[in-house]
Amino acid sequence: MPPNRRASNLVRTGGVGSNPPVRTPVVSVVLPAFNAAQSVGAAVESIRAQTLADWELLAVDDGSEDDTAGVLKSFARRNPRMRVLVRRHHGIVSTLNDGMAAARGRFIARMDTDDTAHPERLAEQASFLDTHPDVGVVGSLVDFGGDRGRNEGYALHVDWLNSLVTPGDIELNRFVESPFAHPSVMFRRELIALHGGYRDGDFPEDYELWLRWLDAGVKMAKVPRALLTWNDPAQRLSRTDTRYDAEPFYRCKAPWLARWLATHVRPERRLLVWGAGRPTRKRAELLVEHGVRISGYVDIDPEKIGRSFSGRPVFGPAGIPAKDEIFVLCFVAKRGARELARQHLRSHGFVEGRDFLAAA
Repeated sequence: MPPNRRASNLVRTGGVGSNPPVRTPVVSVVLPAFNAAQSVGAAVESIRAQTLADWELLAVDDGSEDDTAGVLKSFARRNPRMRVLVRRHHGIVSTLNDGMAAARGRFIARMDTDDTAHPERLAEQASFLDTHPDVGVVGSLVDFGGDRGRNEGYALHVDWLNSLVTPGDIELNRFVESPFAHPSVMFRRELIALHGGYRDGDFPEDYELWLRWLDAGVKMAKVPRALLTWNDPAQRLSRTDTRYDAEPFYRCKAPWLARWLATHVRPERRLLVWGAGRPTRKRAELLVEHGVRISGYVDIDPEKIGRSFSGRPVFGPAGIPAKDEIFVLCFVAKRGARELARQHLRSHGFVEGRDFLAAA
């Protein structure tokens, strides 16, 4: 066992052996850390620089093999608002749940070791939750901390995230992709007891949480300004762990999308999937496994229009039936194709969320 790994969880507050009185802060920041000795200092410093003073930082070292625990403890000795939990390596899900279980604040904010919070982040998000009692989760816009030239795809993903601000935006786009940059969120602590925390499995833990909470009726929004710099290092978990590949995202959203369709689309309306290419049809079959009946496809490719796949006809955009008879699921993932489908449907009187829905 490496020297920095511990056999059990240890809690240190304001230095080893100190015993300050228990306090209830406004915000508990949960920071999972694994082999992050080189980057975690900037993340911690960005929390120490917050304009909101009433916070605690719970840094959970998940059995790091470098000096992450030592770096965190050094910060904690100088700041009684910071606690360090050191544990054996069990992965991100149990690390997050351990941190949240130890949290004392009314609100829980996520933070990652690769990123930096802007000074007003905690103050603005806590104020938003205080003034919007119907909202359970609040994120923010994020600054892209990578190279747009080398990582254009990731940068465009950030642009898409930043376009979703209102609860309506987030609800209607939840089946396209995860609507939040995970380390940018803050939520009410009681949601964990009401709807459960993070779950472990072959899926992205944050996306599964948002889909489950949205399905339960939790309202989500964003502060409409950038409050976090979301960096894009090569070792970021979303780049190295197979749970964040495209296929796990499709499998994760399929049962929740099927539930949404069952409760929002009248049974007599036929379901058409916009996109008849092989990848789209393959993803659509995941919905069939959850009881969704697909009546046909819509596609702009003249070579596909008029054909049939698995007994389902392919319509051109001009040939789709009347909107009262059908519901269209825009399931194309190719950049730009989803917006073209949206524009066509809207121009023909289709209302998003009532007559069609975007997914990917």
